[in-house]
Parts: sequence; C-alpha cells; structure tokens
Amino acid sequence: MTTKADTAFCLNGLTALVTGGASGIGEATCRELARGGATVWVADINFPAAEALAAEIVAAGGSAKPVAMDVTNPASIDTAVAQVGTLDVLVNNAGIGHVGSIATTEAEDFDRLMNVNVRSVYLVTRAFLPQLLASARKGSIVNIASVAGLVGIRQRFAYCTTKGAIVAMTRQLAVDYAKQLRVNAICPGTVQTPFVEGYLEKYHKHEKEKIREELNARQPIGRLGQPEEIASMVRYLASPEAAFITGSLLNIDGGWTAA
Repeated sequence: MTTKADTAFCLNGLTALVTGGASGIGEATCRELARGGATVWVADINFPAAEALAAEIVAAGGSAKPVAMDVTNPASIDTAVAQVGTLDVLVNNAGIGHVGSIATTEAEDFDRLMNVNVRSVYLVTRAFLPQLLASARKGSIVNIASVAGLVGIRQRFAYCTTKGAIVAMTRQLAVDYAKQLRVNAICPGTVQTPFVEGYLEKYHKHEKEKIREELNARQPIGRLGQPEEIASMVRYLASPEAAFITGSLLNIDGGWTAA
C-alpha cells in the first residue's frame, strides 16, 4: 500500500538545473532534488567539482549530470542550454558576497556583485525560459535570495542591494507568467557553508570563533542554518504540493526577520 508520506514532494520525471550547484546550498539542493526523483544538472564554473558531485549522486542511486556554466557569460550559458535540452525546474543559486558600507564599496566591487548576483539571474532565466515554458508539468523557478534583500545589514551595502533586486525580479516574473510558470524565492539567514567559512577566513582570521558566535546569536534560534534545510524548501517549491505558490518569499532565517 502506498501512503501519502511515501509520495510527498515527489519529483519523478522532472529535470532540474541548479546554478552554483557544486558546493554549499547548491550542493545540498542537488542532492535533495535527486533524492526526490528529479534528474539534476549540477551547473558550476568549477566543472571538476560538478563532475564529482554528479558521480556521487549517481552512485547513491540518483540521476545527475554535470554541466560547465559561467553564469556571467552568455556564451557559456547558451552552451549549457543546448546541452541540457528540456527543463522543468531552475534554481538560481550562484552568488557571491561582499563586506563594506557605501563609502568603502568601490565601483568595481559593486559592479562585480551586480554582475554575479543579479545580471546572471537575468541571463540564465532568459536563456532557459523557452524550456521552462514548454514544461509539461508547468515550469518552476526558485531563486535563492537572502534576508539581506528584506532588511538592512550593517556593512553589506552591495550584497543587500543585489539580494533586494532578486526579490523584485521574483515578484515581477511571477506576475508576468502567472498562468505558465511558478516563480518563488527563498530568503535564508546565515547558513553554514563554505561561503561563510571564506568570509571568516578573509575578514576575521584571528577571531573566527568570536565572530562565529556573533553570527549564531544574530538569529533568535541561536544557530546558523544548514544547507539541507534550504534544500528541503527548494524541493517543496518544485513539487506538485506547491502548485498554488508563486510570487512568494519564504524566509528560512531562524527568526531573524521576525525579531
């Protein structure tokens, strides 16, 4: 006998692509979507890492393929589009961070963040839009935004700006394609990823544990999020159970934006 629990959030027959898929939230998302039954394209500029992850997923009984993609390069994206073919779920996850106020953020830093965090979402979404609109199961886009797009965070001028843009893009696309495509965004708080470890190494090398404690305390729940917790929400949003959800922002932030 098959129960509802056995089939919940089933992605069988769907093809998904995750940008920045070889590490952090992207890696956890690739694993979770494959666990749900989807065929997953691990898209990353680090192709060897994408290959390694895809091989791990296949060895565990899932379906995954690596694809090289520089999300800032239209030619690279077009090559990936031709390789992938059909697509039902697009997860725009690739992104970078920056620390600084408007006074200390140089123009080249601002432009770099806009290019990687915002323009890339435009380029990738536009390139894959025909495939998503052709999906027999109604295509779904999940953008990985941030609480930084919802509230002001000290010393995160450029990062807050870019994530605010992703929030606006999500809502606008959901309105334009309401009957053809579902578009949602997840807004995580601070999540334990190589992204965070890189930040600690670069800016707080001699006080990592002190800053780590401050990051934990910033979220009322008292800890950092885990990549798998974000990935579970991506799977839900991609599933039939989320068919009535579009244009939504889902906060996974340990209570940060509620406090």
